[in-house]
Amino acid sequence: MALNRKVGEMAYDKLIAGITPPVHVNSGTIRKLAKETEYKRGTVFAKSSTDGKLVILGTEAQAEETLTPDCVLTDDVVVGTEADVVASVYTAGCFNVAALIVSEDYTLKESDKDK
Repeated sequence: MALNRKVGEMAYDKLIAGITPPVHVNSGTIRKLAKETEYKRGTVFAKSSTDGKLVILGTEAQAEETLTPDCVLTDDVVVGTEADVVASVYTAGCFNVAALIVSEDYTLKESDKDK
């Protein structure tokens, strides 16, 4: 009987750039979409002021809505058209800006970063 064995592998993806501040993992509800989409680890989400749900940073706000940069996705997730998805997200940490993902037509701004 083996006392140890290899369980799996982990490849460094350069998302986390340091240990200060420490990462905090939480859950968030990603808003359902008009077209099924796979979001990758490192996707930055903004939180809606109207329903508290998450949308990819760079999404245009709906009427009477404010979108505030909020968190970073911890793992790949598929969001469909029928239901919102609860996913694990980083709400704090030291992240490599080059590894963060935002909406295709959006550029991460200094004001999007938490000081």
